[in-house]
Amino acid sequence: MKAIVQRVSSASVEVDGKVIGEIALGLVVLAAVEESDTESECRWMAEKLVNLRIFPDEAGKMNRSLLDVGGSMLLISNFTVAGECSKGRRPSFDRAMKPPRAKEEFDHLLTAVRALGIPVETGEFGADMRVRIVNEGPVTLIVSTEPRSAPVVAP
Repeated sequence: MKAIVQRVSSASVEVDGKVIGEIALGLVVLAAVEESDTESECRWMAEKLVNLRIFPDEAGKMNRSLLDVGGSMLLISNFTVAGECSKGRRPSFDRAMKPPRAKEEFDHLLTAVRALGIPVETGEFGADMRVRIVNEGPVTLIVSTEPRSAPVVAP
């Protein structure tokens, strides 16, 4: 699973000209479920997202999580985040999980985030959506479930 994570002061998603999800302070997460993903990856990603310390503390340091600031999440399914661009000029989406299984796994992620006490808004799986984001900082991160090995420590 891969996700683009943005710290926002506000965000919304609309389908067919109608706003179907909207948040104030929080995170926008554009998430791609990949073929190898299971509920385990969904739970790991949920824990990672809600506990990322990317909101400023009193000293202005990124030291607070979504839980700490009482924020919300706008979680959007976006298979293009799984795109591989290393070869050629056209992205390959071979790693992206195909529907309807992808929707099931995305729903596992949504459920896992909500179970951690975060209010979550979302778009419509498979729809053509318009996402409006007011990115604060800007703070934008890429979070991936692979690889989850130990970090490299410099000598």
